[in-house]
Amino acid sequence: MGFAEEFFISPILEKTGYNPVNTLVYAGIALLAVYALFHILKKFRVKIDNGFFWGVLSFVLFGSTARVVTDAVDAGTFTGVTFLHQWILDAGIYDYGFLTVTPGIYIVVAGLLLGTMAVLHVLKRMELLPYVGLALFAFHFFLLIPFMQYWEYAVPVLLMAGIPAYLVWKRYGAVASAVVGGHALDGAATFIILDVFSSAVGKNYFEQHVLSRAVGELLDTYFLFYLVKVAIASAAVYLVEKEKMPGDERIYFYLVVAIIGLAPGIRSVLRMVCGT
Repeated sequence: MGFAEEFFISPILEKTGYNPVNTLVYAGIALLAVYALFHILKKFRVKIDNGFFWGVLSFVLFGSTARVVTDAVDAGTFTGVTFLHQWILDAGIYDYGFLTVTPGIYIVVAGLLLGTMAVLHVLKRMELLPYVGLALFAFHFFLLIPFMQYWEYAVPVLLMAGIPAYLVWKRYGAVASAVVGGHALDGAATFIILDVFSSAVGKNYFEQHVLSRAVGELLDTYFLFYLVKVAIASAAVYLVEKEKMPGDERIYFYLVVAIIGLAPGIRSVLRMVCGT
């Protein structure tokens, strides 16, 4: 087995999660993309403000929800309950494959986001960006509604995410709150799914990410992972606010950090509720 097949192709095909090698490579590519995108946005004079922040996050909601559609199709829980659902199954557009899972789905969502931004920038209607993302999110969310059956397990997750988010919102505002809330959501979802939900419903879930798996295994509970996520995100917000970074750099930094937590958090919650 070659290097690429062992560390990159096989984990996707066999659904074994991440390993130290592909984690480092994906992280390196992501950092380069983040750096390059910031300078591209500055070059084209795209305003990086609160509106931009929420606009991009709306596409994160879309991407994570679309990923759960693929999870549901792959698990067999997505059935032809309506004509549209049956058409999606027959077309195979959400079947498990490179473009519907990590890292391919990030490329697809980023491409749609940048394409939408380019059109809206030319039209001078960038304020419409959140509405486009929310429309895409809503479409995929409604696709999943017929298969949502474990709502009660989402309640503690939302409470564990909402409390720290509210506390940060009271002091630092909505953008900072989204950063902490996103990571709290990811940590809480991981904890509830692996420590509670998995055994309660008889489903075998496992943590796919290398670092989070290591943290959870330290004390044999993923509640520690939740605490670590909230602590690190809160510390990041505190330091940024204390240093008083320039507005565009501050928003962009918050955006990157928020995506890291919110993207897997949304997917985990929806997967749990759908039982995929």
